[in-house]
Amino acid sequence: MISLPLDDLDATDRLAAALARTAETGLCILLSGPLGAGKSELARSFVRAWLGDPDTEVPSPTFTLVQPYDGPRGTIWHCDLYRLGDPGEVEELGLSEAFADAVVLVEWPDRLGTALPVDRLELTLEICHGSDRRIAHLTPHGRWTGRLDEIETGTLPGE
Repeated sequence: MISLPLDDLDATDRLAAALARTAETGLCILLSGPLGAGKSELARSFVRAWLGDPDTEVPSPTFTLVQPYDGPRGTIWHCDLYRLGDPGEVEELGLSEAFADAVVLVEWPDRLGTALPVDRLELTLEICHGSDRRIAHLTPHGRWTGRLDEIETGTLPGE
């Protein structure tokens, strides 16, 4: 596991951009943490970096559950499973196919139940109480293993 301090929103954006450079279709990022930890902000920054367009509007998929984007490097799915009632609904959303054919960002991945993809990066955001700081804990699995060299040093580009 890699633990990385995120002192501000810019650090979160830099982490998301570094992950977007490293990702490829068939990989998944599972975003965990309490409400207000910054999961949606990290996902927005990732989508913008993946698409290469910092002005792309990236609404939260809280009510739609899934928001797909087509980019020059492939499709990305931003999923917010907070409102998912049953892990059986994962199949109805088409996530199994997306795990193979797209980059998938999943907020509230505990709702996946046993449908965890093999090639996943578990990213948990921890709030440092009394400040705007966060700590990102990254645990790679499958094809994510060995892809985080840039991040493992503990510094992100732009620092």
